[in-house]
Amino acid sequence: MNRKRKQGQKGCLVGAVVVGLLVIVGAISNACQGGNSGAPNGAAPSSHATSAESALSQPSQPSASPSRVRHRSRLAFGLLEVHDPGRVTGNLAGPCHARAGGLLPDRRCTPGAIDPAITQANIQSTICRTGYTETVRPPESQTEAFKFGEAYPAYGIPSGTASELDHLVPLELGGANDAANLWPEVGPVPNPKDTVEAALNTAVCDGQVSLARAQRAIARDQRSGTGSSVPAVRCGPVVQRLGKHQLPG
Repeated sequence: MNRKRKQGQKGCLVGAVVVGLLVIVGAISNACQGGNSGAPNGAAPSSHATSAESALSQPSQPSASPSRVRHRSRLAFGLLEVHDPGRVTGNLAGPCHARAGGLLPDRRCTPGAIDPAITQANIQSTICRTGYTETVRPPESQTEAFKFGEAYPAYGIPSGTASELDHLVPLELGGANDAANLWPEVGPVPNPKDTVEAALNTAVCDGQVSLARAQRAIARDQRSGTGSSVPAVRCGPVVQRLGKHQLPG
């Protein structure tokens, strides 16, 4: 009887010790998890933690090229919105086929692009200010590289052909320097369109034509500068004279 009693007491003592150890281990584990959820001392942090810490410690780097913000559905005639003052952006991929005997660009390759920073509200401090275009025109090194390296091959123009790298929507009407707005206009330099551009700029700055209407019109029919939305008479005698001969779309 005494022997069984001693064995029972011994078993209870061992059980109590085991329970105590389990409680201690659980407490230590909870303390470790609460105080430091990372890896144990000396162990490398997880790849997720490393990535997150790296992202926070690294300053954001500017994009190598300016972003091209496309809003085809926002403007008529498929014009794009691209803010890229002083630099050529985008790429021109052919094959492209000029229309109207080489007087109009390929609509797919050169739909036209405008700078969204130029609005009707600020024309007097931008496109109507003398010397504005020189503040946003890309350097010749960029335009020549684009002209001969991308535009000529895309439009199938032989090397040595005289042409002007034309802004479909001109800078003086808030045009962008994106590839969607540039094309090699074959012929004499300067060409008749330059006079049309100046006349439209004057009409916009004098309040005869809105900026948006002028942009859409010249993108649609850049030779007359009138298309079907701007009356030729409003753009001065030059535009009126050229507007007598509407070019095919």
